[in-house]
Amino acid sequence: MAAPGDAAIAEKEPYAEPAQHAGRVGVVDIGSNTVRLVVYEAPTRLPIPVFNEKAQCALGRGIASTGKLNPNGVTEALRSVRRFVRLAAAIGVDRLEMVATAAVRDADDGMAFTRRVERACGLPVHVLSGAEEARLAAVGLLSGVPDADGVLGDLGGGSLDLVGLNQGTIGEYAALPLGHLRLAEDSGGDHAKARKILDDQLSTVPWLGEMGGRAIYAVGGSWRALARVLIDQTHHPLHVIDNYTIGFFDALRLANLVAGLSQSTLDRLSGVAKNRVETLPYAAMALAALLELAKPREVVFSGFGMREGQMLELLPEDLRHQDPLISACESQAERTGRFAIRGRELLDWMTPLFASETDEERRLRHAACLLSDIGWSEHPDYRAVHAYHRVLRIPYAGLTHETRVQLALSVLVRYNGACSYNGDVDDPMVAPVHNLLDDAELERSRIVGLALHLAHTLVGSAPGLLSQTQLKVTKTRLTLELPKDRAVFLGEAVERRLRTLARAMDLKERIG
Repeated sequence: MAAPGDAAIAEKEPYAEPAQHAGRVGVVDIGSNTVRLVVYEAPTRLPIPVFNEKAQCALGRGIASTGKLNPNGVTEALRSVRRFVRLAAAIGVDRLEMVATAAVRDADDGMAFTRRVERACGLPVHVLSGAEEARLAAVGLLSGVPDADGVLGDLGGGSLDLVGLNQGTIGEYAALPLGHLRLAEDSGGDHAKARKILDDQLSTVPWLGEMGGRAIYAVGGSWRALARVLIDQTHHPLHVIDNYTIGFFDALRLANLVAGLSQSTLDRLSGVAKNRVETLPYAAMALAALLELAKPREVVFSGFGMREGQMLELLPEDLRHQDPLISACESQAERTGRFAIRGRELLDWMTPLFASETDEERRLRHAACLLSDIGWSEHPDYRAVHAYHRVLRIPYAGLTHETRVQLALSVLVRYNGACSYNGDVDDPMVAPVHNLLDDAELERSRIVGLALHLAHTLVGSAPGLLSQTQLKVTKTRLTLELPKDRAVFLGEAVERRLRTLARAMDLKERIG
């Protein structure tokens, strides 16, 4: 008799020859709770996701009591993997990696399941060890937070992987049977018992007690769902999960609060998928237990983890070390740009305005230059507001919430005068995010935006002309130096925007 799901995949269906496309890689992640396909664009820079779909399979449900994968989950997982493999071929994936995590690793029938997947799809399944899963999660996190310092916690359905991070260096790790599905089952729904299981397991990791005053980096779908609740509860002005940061005391208080919510209250939570609600209290409980033991300074939620780490493993060495933010912005500029000024050309031209900037400030200014023409195809009445929102929520690694706001405000001001909205950083629409920045950061964002506005006006956004001009700054004057043949550069709009920039810097303007 055929096993559950065999009828749907009785014949081996080899991975089809991919459509012609310049470098796409994909990862099928067969997890304890979900099966997911993520496809990344990977030509000459760090990839960005172009496709992301998950199926709720709950492979690990019941494994604690039966020792075997959930039969219904197996059927759904096989169906989903078969679909994902065919989709990957149609999308044009050049290399597809299939990985399985805790549930498949721990189940008595895990290897039999992987053989069925391999027969159906014609691709090998790599069952990650606990050490591999933890390392890949750390690699994925570090791609966006290269100097991460503290402990990474990756909460899945079947396990909690912990990795020590020492200013960007991967240290010790532990893989514990504390996934949110498993914790709910092992405790029989008894919260007191669940907390004892957590405390007993976490106490076996002695180095967690050395993390005081550093950060916990929270990875995994259930902790991302928890982050949405925390964002709502704290009225945080930016609804972006990646790099959402909350202090120790607020995180502990709210995690304990969510852990104790009734089912009816959980069902009313906004922004949490129904399939996450049931085990959300256990995810919150796991975070609270980890917080009480490690006593970090803050919790940083990350949108990057094991899948991103696995993706990076598929890339040539030279791509892995690119700055993820600059790489993504360069790709964005190439895909959506017209004949626009090159980012490096803008960056160098503006540098005299920022003589004492830090490396991180220059990096952010470079990103603003690369994104400064992002709204060119929008209707003129809406360019500023649409560009602002796109940049504020852009799904790129390497941005904190504070730097994300700075970048969005600079692009907003770059479109000043292009519409009735006028790109005013004091407008009520953008005022809520002001609390994330201090006065100096707000002022710098404004200056960057005004300089970008001047540059694009000066040369009509055409490449190759800007380097014929030069900005010079003294204690009292901002001078725009032009070549002898200056007809292409001079105009009323140029003079007006030079004057606006100079006044913002408390300087007099001059054209030389």
